[in-house]
Amino acid sequence: MFHETLFRPLGLGAIQLPNRIVMAPLTRMRAGAGNAPTALNADYYAQRCSAGLIISEGTAISPQAQGYPNAPGIYTAEQIAGWRTVTDGVHIRGGRIVMQIAHNGRNSHSSLMPDGSPPVAPSAIPPTIPALTKDFRQVLAEIPRPLETSEIAAIVGTFRQAALNALEAGFDGVELQGANSHLIEQFLETGTNERTDAYGGSRENRARFLLEIVDEVSAAVGADRLGVRLSPFGQYGGIHDTNPLELFSFVVTELSKRRIAWLHLIEARGSEIGLTDELHEDARNNAALFRSAFDGALLSAAAYTPESAVEALDREQVDAIAFGRLFIANPDLVERIRENRPLNRPDRTTFYGGGAHGYTDYEARETAI
Repeated sequence: MFHETLFRPLGLGAIQLPNRIVMAPLTRMRAGAGNAPTALNADYYAQRCSAGLIISEGTAISPQAQGYPNAPGIYTAEQIAGWRTVTDGVHIRGGRIVMQIAHNGRNSHSSLMPDGSPPVAPSAIPPTIPALTKDFRQVLAEIPRPLETSEIAAIVGTFRQAALNALEAGFDGVELQGANSHLIEQFLETGTNERTDAYGGSRENRARFLLEIVDEVSAAVGADRLGVRLSPFGQYGGIHDTNPLELFSFVVTELSKRRIAWLHLIEARGSEIGLTDELHEDARNNAALFRSAFDGALLSAAAYTPESAVEALDREQVDAIAFGRLFIANPDLVERIRENRPLNRPDRTTFYGGGAHGYTDYEARETAI
């Protein structure tokens, strides 16, 4: 069978996957009041429960971490309860789900901040992309406020608490969002980090924020329930580094030492967060570059087709493939791949915000409980 490789079981630390078809984290902006998930969100995730693993949309660890209107959080009792309806719906159908916990940093807007202050970042360097206001208006990005050194430990602690909250909400583990120009990556790269304290300058200092979070979250929930997502060579939002190969070789090696359950890499050849269908075939192959530096399971994401996913697995460069847009349009993606059935095309106009249309109304077979 051509796709047999995709249906081999895989262990990600304490989490056992029946197949290697992973649902990538997907920003959809459909949370309810107080940034808490609703029954609509629970339906969306339950529809996709046959994935080997579901990685939730990026979820804010605090009010300061919010980056988009109607994006969920994991810092209030109401949010934890809302997420519990999601995880219960996935688990009762035999699925597995982890939460991606995130801080958007400079990729936010003051209207989303509880006190109306500017978003925060390592340095006062704005992103090259527009911001979205609380009422979904697209505006020029604001100049972020550089974090004081004394504030950083509290943010590290908030990641730890968010991970504990995620497990309280029933998730099987957590993934740190260190990709797509979020706060962790803003600390990592020289183009966004001009600090002169212990969190800036050398690669060791710039990686300190990420590694402190990894250590704190590992101590709280176990390294065997923790993954990290990175986007080496990515350029979303104007992110860049003077020596990305050296930086990410160091970071991946340090993550390997910490025995986290998985490393999730976005391939630089693929457009990021689904803005276009453009592929950059001359970009570096992250899986090939960093596979030898990481002693653990490696997930890869980048506009894969079932065919290109099988090729990557057969080359033994990766252990599982994360599909994004295909899971948006095909709740039963696993079954469609298994049975070689045609795939629905996603409607890009319904990706962000809205209701059930373009979210839970894609045609699919019913998944039996």
